[in-house]
Amino acid sequence: MRVVKLVEVKDFHPKIVETDRILCGETIDVMKTLPDGSVDLVFADPPYNLQLGGDLHRPDNSKVQAVDEDWDKFDCFGHYDSFCDQWLREARRLLKPNGAIWVIGSYHNIFRLGTILQNLGFWILNDVVWRKSNPMPNFHGTRLTNAHETLIWASKSDNSKYTFNYEALKELNEGLQMRSDWVIPICNGKERIKDHDGKKAHPTQKPEALLHRILIASSNQGDLILDPFFGTGTTGAVAKKLKRKFLGIERNENYVRVAETRIEDISPYDDNALEVSKGKRNLPRIPFGSLVERGILSPGQDLHSYNGRYIAKIRADGSLIAHDTKGSIHQVGAILEGLPSCNGWAYWHFRIDGTSAPIDLLRQKVRAEIQDSNSDLH
Repeated sequence: MRVVKLVEVKDFHPKIVETDRILCGETIDVMKTLPDGSVDLVFADPPYNLQLGGDLHRPDNSKVQAVDEDWDKFDCFGHYDSFCDQWLREARRLLKPNGAIWVIGSYHNIFRLGTILQNLGFWILNDVVWRKSNPMPNFHGTRLTNAHETLIWASKSDNSKYTFNYEALKELNEGLQMRSDWVIPICNGKERIKDHDGKKAHPTQKPEALLHRILIASSNQGDLILDPFFGTGTTGAVAKKLKRKFLGIERNENYVRVAETRIEDISPYDDNALEVSKGKRNLPRIPFGSLVERGILSPGQDLHSYNGRYIAKIRADGSLIAHDTKGSIHQVGAILEGLPSCNGWAYWHFRIDGTSAPIDLLRQKVRAEIQDSNSDLH
């Protein structure tokens, strides 16, 4: 992995992006040097503009290590909005047509970010509530305990064909559809990176579990992930493990050094472990007629229903006829059973070696051949 200082940015080739490196400089300035449509996914953990009014102490009078760095301080809401408008414009320019963005924030800034995202033409897909299982308490009892942050997931436009690995998230959630409220602990214990004085190296380090879920959900192996507020490199660390490419932008050289060391020590997962469950929407579409065209099934050949009650003949155009009923494999099955719909791939069976099997087995065979062919091309 390579760290590039801002003074070197002027030497970038305008059409080539070297990946798996950190660009050290001001976010907007560096983003402007990168080429249009070069990024698959953006994860952004921008300054929250917390507007802290003073030190925060626990009941025992010990000081809370809060976010009081200069990078989180803005003169006014207008200044903050202008900053966010600029970096989000650049993010949209850098995204490929089917790219997407995740932005995280708290009640201090997430509503402002949402407005800007929509004004710029992003299409909001979900807002996700990250429920912290171990939030910091409200020490003075003056407000509710702030136990969550909000993520906005948006595609580049309303017609973007963004990546969504639905089945993979379902597997992560023990077979249940993933919801938009995620219970994940804040970064602590061994995962929390400390400096030489034993203090947090970065006050807002995000847990790797959060990035793992995001990258599994909305990216694929080999995709380029841009993090314009790289911090201590959580996005890069998880991207490397999952064999995604990454590009980080960070202006604080201390954070850059921590991130560089952290990521260098990481080994990617094995290829076999990185295959994720894919939904049917990701599979090649195989019309029933293509089985007839390929000679896998023949015109005049009989199919029988799974329950053995009906027989239908295959016609040359891929339709079926049973008694006086004609139509697709789905239509004929539904009419014969008196149902509003029917999955013809499971309903109709064929004979092979004296046994009965659903025609879906033939579809799976053709899909596998197509996928093997596509793999050879790459």
